[in-house]
Amino acid sequence: MSSYDHLKVTHDGHVATVEIDRPPFNHVSVELMADLADALETLDGDGKTRAVVLCSAGKAFCAGADLVASDGIASGGMGGIGSLYDQAVRLYSIETPIVVAVQGAAVGAGLGLALVGDFRVAAPEARFTANFVKLGFHPGFGLTHTLPRLIGQHRANLMFLTGRRVKPEDALAWGLVDEIAPLSDLRAAAGRLAQEIAENAPLAVVATRKTLRSDLAAAVRAQTFHEHEQQTLLRATDDYAEGVKAVSERRAGNFTGR
Repeated sequence: MSSYDHLKVTHDGHVATVEIDRPPFNHVSVELMADLADALETLDGDGKTRAVVLCSAGKAFCAGADLVASDGIASGGMGGIGSLYDQAVRLYSIETPIVVAVQGAAVGAGLGLALVGDFRVAAPEARFTANFVKLGFHPGFGLTHTLPRLIGQHRANLMFLTGRRVKPEDALAWGLVDEIAPLSDLRAAAGRLAQEIAENAPLAVVATRKTLRSDLAAAVRAQTFHEHEQQTLLRATDDYAEGVKAVSERRAGNFTGR
């Protein structure tokens, strides 16, 4: 198997574990998402992997895109958000079922990444946040399609328009997560769920999953195109500059509507 800068891929029978390790907060980048898509596509075609556990090292599952770093994402250039969302569509095209283990913060694009999975197991320390409006920004990563599809339009609206952090107990009640497990048992719990999937007939699992997900990848592609248009417009505003600064300084934004 290929080696990746910030990914580790291991196997236990028919279950593969893909661990993201990009310290300190596992921020997404175009390169990381491309590597993740490459890794999952490889597992799709290896003839033995029937389920995947997606997890990450450190305290945060994924703190979103690092919008204050000069890595090309904030600039919207060739390595920018549009390219990031191209990789998101690739992730939604994966055929192997994915169980996500969330040990800490899943913020913004990190929430989007968690929703790529079919199921989510969360530790009590996990938090789920669609904080885009606190950044003066529009939601992305296909979340305006995938989050309402999962938890209902009204609860998704609440998350999008308040930017509040959702605790695992509420996430479980809403259907955002499927199980809460102690941090010490989190990966094992995700592995048990993945194994429960992997013990079934693989062709039947893939066929059933395709039926259930229907045109999800195409819907995410269409939605990310719209989201990117709105993000491009908002990136030019004073409120966006203030929102990024405020979030990095851990304070409320002083927004002016300009």
